[in-house]
Amino acid sequence: MRTIKGIGVSAGRVLGPSRRMPPPVPEPAADARFGPDSTVDGEKERLRDAAEAVQQDLRHRAATASGDSKAVLEATAMMATDPMLLKAAGKHINQGTSAERAIWEAGMEVAAMLQGLGGYMAERTQDVLDVRARIVARLDGLPAPGIPDSEVPFILTAEELAPADTATLDPKKIIGLVTSGGGPQSHTAILARSLGLPAVVGALSADSIADGAEVFLDGTAGTVVVNPGVAEREAAQKYAARVSLPPFNGTGATSDGYRVPLLANVGSGKDAEKAAAAGAEGVGLLRTEFCFLGRDTEPSHEEQVQAYGSVFAAFPGRKVVVRTLDAGADKPLPFLTDTSEPNPALGVRGFRTDRAFPGVLERQLEAIAEAAGAHGADVWVMAPMISTAEEAADFAVMCTAAGLAVPGVMIEVPAAAVMSEAILRRVRFASLGTNDLTQYTMAADRQLGTLAALNDPWQPAVLQLISRTVDGGRRAGQASGDGGAGRPVGVCGEAAADPALAVVLAGMGVTTLSMTPRALATVGAVLASVTIEEARELAARALAAATATEARTLVRSRLPVLEQLGL
Repeated sequence: MRTIKGIGVSAGRVLGPSRRMPPPVPEPAADARFGPDSTVDGEKERLRDAAEAVQQDLRHRAATASGDSKAVLEATAMMATDPMLLKAAGKHINQGTSAERAIWEAGMEVAAMLQGLGGYMAERTQDVLDVRARIVARLDGLPAPGIPDSEVPFILTAEELAPADTATLDPKKIIGLVTSGGGPQSHTAILARSLGLPAVVGALSADSIADGAEVFLDGTAGTVVVNPGVAEREAAQKYAARVSLPPFNGTGATSDGYRVPLLANVGSGKDAEKAAAAGAEGVGLLRTEFCFLGRDTEPSHEEQVQAYGSVFAAFPGRKVVVRTLDAGADKPLPFLTDTSEPNPALGVRGFRTDRAFPGVLERQLEAIAEAAGAHGADVWVMAPMISTAEEAADFAVMCTAAGLAVPGVMIEVPAAAVMSEAILRRVRFASLGTNDLTQYTMAADRQLGTLAALNDPWQPAVLQLISRTVDGGRRAGQASGDGGAGRPVGVCGEAAADPALAVVLAGMGVTTLSMTPRALATVGAVLASVTIEEARELAARALAAATATEARTLVRSRLPVLEQLGL
């Protein structure tokens, strides 16, 4: 029996055989040249045809996906024919290098450049290497990289999953995920949670797990046990026999009736329909990037109106919070993003895009307003990456001009949390994006497994900033004559889907929690197990903790329902 420690990112205790991702596409020979029966133009055409075929395949898969999966696949498809990548490969072909070796070299060069830029652009290196492998496989007539097949359910182990693979996981076959790389906010982690798959990332010794070995995975504790013993088998059996959660009843509240509406994060009309069917009380985050990704030009007014309207139609009379375009960093767009930025994570993204490309945000707000007017949803609109009160005021003016009555902001930057009162005097609400707030507060790239412990929303500094934002909203409301209720402050980051942390957030005074629809039932059940006073006491204890581990352990020990539900 051998235990491997990692970072638990999706709860669950499962037992099963391990299956490793297949070996990577072999590297073409370093001296590979194209033969006398080909030409420079012919080799470039081979490369272009292969790249376009890969792009078409990824777009076809994107067409049958939704939400996070759809966005990831579309972004990866864009990379397949990225002009910078193909131009770099073309230079090698000009020197007589074969198309296979040329794209291999170009992929290394582009990935190294992105890695050197750091932050969000460094996250794109995996996309580049994934696309490179798929193009080489296409050129050589090899099967594309992908998830292994199996006649029995299995636990998938890998160094890291490519975004395109992560997006197409089949939870009927794959019962758990273990990766040696990645962090708690990586694509793997986020999509594992959205699929409800127990998962451990950053398990540095996972590469040594033999294919077919029996494995026990604990997605809460972050442990993987190879050749498990009796205790692990009993734990897996107990989890399998856990109390079955009823569907979410559509009303988020503590046991004494204190309301904390539970909303859904969505990225398309299909997502919204599924969220409504799951009982979500509204939408706390509509990611509007789904309209823009995979395109070389800005979508038309009519296209945007139709896309937003498909979401509003799923929630008549309910709140739908729209986040305006969050382009840049990990979501580059050909017609907006400056790829030469030295540090894109700290560059032109979110609301800042309006400074470099004025007009895009104004046109988006006009489309949102028209779609809102055609449907009965209660539409609120917020801008991402707001850092100052001046920016908040500017956005509020733009919303008013477009006919949108409820402007708000995302709190993702520590400066915005510190200045929340001033910011919230200028807008009507705020929503905490805890993924970015955590990585910016802790100066820790959320994709790096080696920094996973820092990139934890339970970190005391992050909890303090959340509490400060809620207090700022309360004071801003009082100053504006809103009375004791204050300005609403919700949470739409991954922290809201952690049922123990959700209780703490409610105790702090967070007004709404927005999450993947799959988390609604668990968060609702755990929230309903405490009174609001108990939630406030747990929040006070978490805020007084000196470490993330101390805060999490203390709160979880006082929520026995977590063990009953296998959480």
